Amino acid sequence: MVVAGCTKCIKYMLFLFNFIFWLAGGVILGVALWLRHDSQTSNLLILNFEGHQAPGTFYTSVYILIAVGAVMMLVGFLGCYGAIQESQCLLGTFFFFLVILFACEVAAAMWGFMNKDRISKELITFYDSAYIKAVDVSGSPSKDSAIKVLDAFHTTLDCCGKGDDTALFKQVASALCTRKSPVDFLKSPSCHSKLTELFSEKLYLIGLAALVVAVIMIFEMIFTMVLCCGIRNSPGVY
Repeated sequence: MVVAGCTKCIKYMLFLFNFIFWLAGGVILGVALWLRHDSQTSNLLILNFEGHQAPGTFYTSVYILIAVGAVMMLVGFLGCYGAIQESQCLLGTFFFFLVILFACEVAAAMWGFMNKDRISKELITFYDSAYIKAVDVSGSPSKDSAIKVLDAFHTTLDCCGKGDDTALFKQVASALCTRKSPVDFLKSPSCHSKLTELFSEKLYLIGLAALVVAVIMIFEMIFTMVLCCGIRNSPGVY
């Protein structure tokens, strides 16, 4: 071991932060896999109506999270090994990947903030298109498939209707919300509000995880630079 004193302390602190970073990558990977296979979202996003699949923007975000979690675990391991071996080459490589990850996270956070309501709005539009066909009294050819789509929404979210339901909807509500009694129709939350709530909760979870990881990455970049300078200035290092 070449480093001593405060630099040695920095070395072990960097190892600790890298271990936490590695664990955070595992947590993000696990959360992303849970979001991908969560029954509520899966039951809604596999729906198909009139040849149109339910919007998959949410899954795109989840696949990005899976990739980020896997890369974080790899980079975290690289940082741990580089810190213990006191290798400037490994630490430099680690720092390079860390900067790229940090830039990608900032870009993803900006995109997520600008499109935070997009996922729920797309699904609300999809729900409304099926809703219009389901309450159509003229006997639309796609009415049966529309009723099945609405039933999936109502069952998964425990909701009924859009919240501003007309007298026409109340006449057919018993056929569309088969698991609710006529009294429950008035008490049931709207599917619009339930969809907004469903994805807002998940986005807050993702945002919180991203914030924690960003703070860890900032400390890691600082410690990596300090440790590299300490190794370079240590006796016997040329």
